[in-house]
Amino acid sequence: MSDKSTPTPSKANEWSGPKANKFDNKANSEYFDPCQEAADKSIRCLKRNGGERAMCSDFFQAYRDCKEQWQAARKEAKKNKSWFG
Repeated sequence: MSDKSTPTPSKANEWSGPKANKFDNKANSEYFDPCQEAADKSIRCLKRNGGERAMCSDFFQAYRDCKEQWQAARKEAKKNKSWFG
């Protein structure tokens, strides 16, 4: 039987050093795109409606809004980040 009281390594220590540098210096969409769900929904809508874009305009707008918010947040995060760590 395993002992559930044994602590696991700290998540804070896991993202320090070279791992943190790699993540901070990555391209914006290299690992994670928070708008992927909206993109998938718009593609599914196109497939469901035989490629008729007019039927999916709400999904496209939701994706554009999400992407705009995400890019603004990334820009702000980079603006607040120090050049020297």
